[in-house]
Amino acid sequence: MSCADYAVVQIRTTNNKMSLDKVLELKVSSALQSAGEGERRWLGSTWTHLFRKVREEWNRFSMGDHFEKGQHALLNEGEENEMEIFGYRTQSCRKTLCLAGSIFSFGILSLVFYWKPAWHVWANCIPCSLQEADVVLLRTTDEFQTYSRKKVMWICLSALNSAFRLNADNPFITDEESIINRAVRKPDLKVRCIKVQKIRYVWDNLEGQFQKIGCLEDWLSSAKIHLKFGSGLTTEEQEIRRLICGPNTIDVEIAPIWKLLIKEVLNPFYVFQLFSVCLWFSEDYKEYAFAIIIMSIISIALTVYDLREQSVKLHRLVEAHNNITVSIYGKNAGVQELESRFLVPGDLLILMGNKVQMPCDAILIDGSCVVNEGMLTGESIPVTKTPLPKMEGSVPWRRQGEGEYKRHVLFCGTEVIQAKGARSSTAKAVVLQTGFNTAKGDLVRSILYPKPMNFKLYRDAIRFLLCLVGTATIGMIYTLCVYVLSGETPGEVVKKALDVITIAVPPALPAALTTGIMYAQRRLKKRGIFCISPQRINVCGQLNLVCFDKTGTLTRDGLDLWGVMPCDGNGFQEVHSFTSGRTLPWGPLCAAMTSCHSLILLDGTIQGDPLDLKMFEATTWEMVVSGDDFHLKGVPGCAVVVKPCGTSSQVPVEGIAILHQFPFSSVLQRMTVIVQEMGGDQLVFMKGAPERVASFCQPETVPTSFVSELQIYTTQGFRVIGLAYKKLEMDHHISALMREQVESDLIFLGLLILENRLKEETKPVLEELISARIRTVMITGDNLQTAITVGRKSGMVSESQKVILIEANETTGSSSASISWKLLEEKKHIAYRNQDNYINIREEISDNSKEGSYHFALNGKSFQVITQHFSSLLPKILMNGTIFARMSPGQKSSLVEEFQKLDYFVGMCGDGANDCGALKMAHVGISLSEQEASVASPFTSKTPNIECVPHLIKEGRAALVTSFCMFKYMALYSMIQYVGVLLLYWETNNLSNYQFLFQDLAITTIIGVTMNLNGAYPKLVPFRPAGRLISPPLLLSVILNILLSLAMQIAGFILVQRQPWYSMGMHSACTVQNDTISKLTISPTPPVKNGTNGVFTSFENTTIWFLGTINCIIVALVFSKGKPFRQPTYKNYIFVLVLVVQLSVCLFILFADIPELYRRLDLLCTPVLWRVYIVIMLSSNFIVSLVVEEAIIENRALWMTIKRCFGYQSKSQYRIWQRALANDPSWPPINQTSYSDMPGCGRGVSYSNPVFESNEDQL
Repeated sequence: MSCADYAVVQIRTTNNKMSLDKVLELKVSSALQSAGEGERRWLGSTWTHLFRKVREEWNRFSMGDHFEKGQHALLNEGEENEMEIFGYRTQSCRKTLCLAGSIFSFGILSLVFYWKPAWHVWANCIPCSLQEADVVLLRTTDEFQTYSRKKVMWICLSALNSAFRLNADNPFITDEESIINRAVRKPDLKVRCIKVQKIRYVWDNLEGQFQKIGCLEDWLSSAKIHLKFGSGLTTEEQEIRRLICGPNTIDVEIAPIWKLLIKEVLNPFYVFQLFSVCLWFSEDYKEYAFAIIIMSIISIALTVYDLREQSVKLHRLVEAHNNITVSIYGKNAGVQELESRFLVPGDLLILMGNKVQMPCDAILIDGSCVVNEGMLTGESIPVTKTPLPKMEGSVPWRRQGEGEYKRHVLFCGTEVIQAKGARSSTAKAVVLQTGFNTAKGDLVRSILYPKPMNFKLYRDAIRFLLCLVGTATIGMIYTLCVYVLSGETPGEVVKKALDVITIAVPPALPAALTTGIMYAQRRLKKRGIFCISPQRINVCGQLNLVCFDKTGTLTRDGLDLWGVMPCDGNGFQEVHSFTSGRTLPWGPLCAAMTSCHSLILLDGTIQGDPLDLKMFEATTWEMVVSGDDFHLKGVPGCAVVVKPCGTSSQVPVEGIAILHQFPFSSVLQRMTVIVQEMGGDQLVFMKGAPERVASFCQPETVPTSFVSELQIYTTQGFRVIGLAYKKLEMDHHISALMREQVESDLIFLGLLILENRLKEETKPVLEELISARIRTVMITGDNLQTAITVGRKSGMVSESQKVILIEANETTGSSSASISWKLLEEKKHIAYRNQDNYINIREEISDNSKEGSYHFALNGKSFQVITQHFSSLLPKILMNGTIFARMSPGQKSSLVEEFQKLDYFVGMCGDGANDCGALKMAHVGISLSEQEASVASPFTSKTPNIECVPHLIKEGRAALVTSFCMFKYMALYSMIQYVGVLLLYWETNNLSNYQFLFQDLAITTIIGVTMNLNGAYPKLVPFRPAGRLISPPLLLSVILNILLSLAMQIAGFILVQRQPWYSMGMHSACTVQNDTISKLTISPTPPVKNGTNGVFTSFENTTIWFLGTINCIIVALVFSKGKPFRQPTYKNYIFVLVLVVQLSVCLFILFADIPELYRRLDLLCTPVLWRVYIVIMLSSNFIVSLVVEEAIIENRALWMTIKRCFGYQSKSQYRIWQRALANDPSWPPINQTSYSDMPGCGRGVSYSNPVFESNEDQL
């Protein structure tokens, strides 16, 4: 037994009241003492592992979270949707007790189980091993710890037994190591499975865990794929796979309206409303109850309609996927056609012709395909797919070779534009994944099961409601005491006590909060910004860092071919400009431009990458497809052939046939083609990033001025492409050549120079964001120097700021990983090196290169090395990292996540191409593409430029402030009514139903709807609104206003009882002249029960009602915030009009002596002087409240001074790092090189915070 296991066992047998440190001291120390010298050294080296394991076990044990062996496991370990899974077995007696409890509680227990699935499992089941479980409990491993319950199901193979005579002693699948063979329980031929988020998992009897089914195993090598699936599956194997894996469908059912209705009605908020309505009906408070019912019905109807529309839209999106006819090749049956829903992993697909929708993910094993992957990338550019090479060895096929495995995969939902075989007219592909396991299925699942969002505002809202519930509980106790002592009937006492809950916790609160977001969403829609996750609008208000893709986002989509710079043995020649209309002379460079591309001819139109298209069009050649009349040795039918057009002269070849392509990869940064000149040689052409292309060329063919010439154009923002070629020996068979053989000993041809201009909107938008102190970061797949130039031109890096290049290199041979820091300076050359970064280096740095005056720039390779070997430096680099070039899609997502770990609220804006992962990862993802890929992004802009970013931030800030205003107003409204009712309860009195109705409906509801109409302020200020409710200014504002209202109502309550006319008859005070009031001495008259609602009319009631009602209007005006985040209140014309009308009506009721009106509202007439006193009290309250709000609560300078006086410092990680770096004289390290084995440079956990968290307490 290991030391760690020994200590864990000891913990399990130790009293749980003992401290962890004591356990470690007693058990671990004894283990160390009893060990020999050699063992001690070994134990000392494993101390970290031991401590971690012991602590985990202790935490689990101390929390009662102890599991039997085999009861607990991880599902999808290491993946984004990782979950914990626990095994349970249903117990009949427990189930019976729970059923009885549900009946006797009138369904309340069932409702609680519906809200809390974990409680349902714990109450009905007992823990057991996963192998014996009939119910499993799932818990997400993120910070939300969301539970879900799933039943274990059985799949019976007995139905196939009669047809195929299955033998339990033999493997069911030819591949004995297949998960399917391990999943079948013998001899009864059954398979245990669960279905989680549309994915099926089967029980692996050998491994003892649930494993995903519906895809080929990841460990398969390319050789095994060719061998096992290259000739198709047998009919028996197809049927077995079909039964166990399930149908190949992405089935999104249109949710029935009744199901959506029930789900919405069972929301805790509506259940509370139902309780409130029932209580109001019992008290004959019908009017407001009906009003709440009508509002709830409208709200539920709108929600159900919206959900239904989304369901229909999603169903239509995937409907066509399930009705595709495909051709497959069976081992026994040959070629056969069948519906795509019958496909299984391992089937051999036959692809022929054009325009084929892929119904599954498949690995291309023979031939080549041109595919439109717009659904995945958001970019409708044809992509060429190549067959998976048959390589010996056991390396999994995804990891073999250089580059991305995706170039061999045809993804579900993409369109195969063109398919052709190597030796025939058909291409072949092995089905890799089916159903929801596919790329399209994953996209649909991301919509069906979106990642939950943890924003502190929403957690604070729950705490706020709990505080109100606590306050209501105090009021209930007070009410019970008062009414029991006064001798009221038990039924009346219960009603009054429950009434306090509906007063303290306003049922209209969630609806009032939702209206602000709805208005913001409507304003965004008018600007062409569409939102699929409205709750994210509030998060937009907290953004303080925005990442931008470059090409298509900051710069224009189209590229203009500016010129080409040929080279020979002596160096670069004069630039050939295409703007003059001159054609490029014939030569290898011209041949490269005509043939080194992935363009295709579809319906007579040339289609493909815009860069390839511009390059080919500049040659004025034409493209054709070889037909039956085309006879050339080694050229397959339907090959792309380029020919000089009639106007081209002095071209010695009839044309060039493209024989084979190694397509462009963002990881490899290059593409290569093998071509055949008609009647000439076979040639290899390469095109790609100049640095990468040059690294494959013979050194003597690369001009010595390569670096300087490249920099001249990249510093001006040009897109530069390198070209190279070589002659190929004719005795090689094309299909047998590996990429490594082809891409070697090339001859450098020259540079292709394209112009990629900034969009007109880019610079003003970035300047606006920077002036608002919102960090801007560029993440691009382009050249680093080009990215730096675009950064300077766009204003992301100002002219006065320095750029420091960070270059990190992997471990090579005896040297460990290194990282170097160099200051860039223009117009100074350095020696050529085969690296991605060709920049000018300055040897010294001025004193002003501290925080704020410099920016870091690095490429994807360096980012990867830093992440792996210099993790302790990563947060320091990110604090000033602005330009990240040559970043792969995965690295973009990782970078966004790293920024989030530093407590930044991160926005990501991209055009959809390769940005989907980062768009999903960011707090706020903004897609400028309207392709299907944009569904991964919460926001989509119809306007393809970054102007949408500041609009979104402004609306987010406005919506956030509106949410706070509504919280404060609703809190004050409920507290005003709560205090007033409790004061009246002291006299066993209450407000009448019409008085409640006037406050609830005529005042508060209308204010709640109109207060949110303020639009966003047109200017971004350099600070954000508060991100949480529990912040000192907001809490102080609520508390002070509650105290003011409390003081005013208590003063009114006491003072009215001391008035000389208080002891007069109920209707006599209005007729008494003010100057004789003091002389009257009339004996007190007992209160007369008056009014249709059975409440007591009294002077206290009248005073409290007027003070409370008008105070609600005052509070609305005080809390309605304008600048700097919302339009001024006076511009919200509807709201101002509502307040004026409401105040006028209230003052009219106060001063109008209309007996019938007073009788309806259960009010008593008071002397005019007392009414003036009421107005004075209200005016004083308004003035004090307004002064407090403006002079203290909204005084940012005052709060900043208080923070400085008390030494408060933000706890956000990026703020902590800013302070640390500002006091570090050695940072940034210029012209230094560090190694990973140096102290302080290696791995280290510098920070560890939840992604969707911010610890910053802001004003």
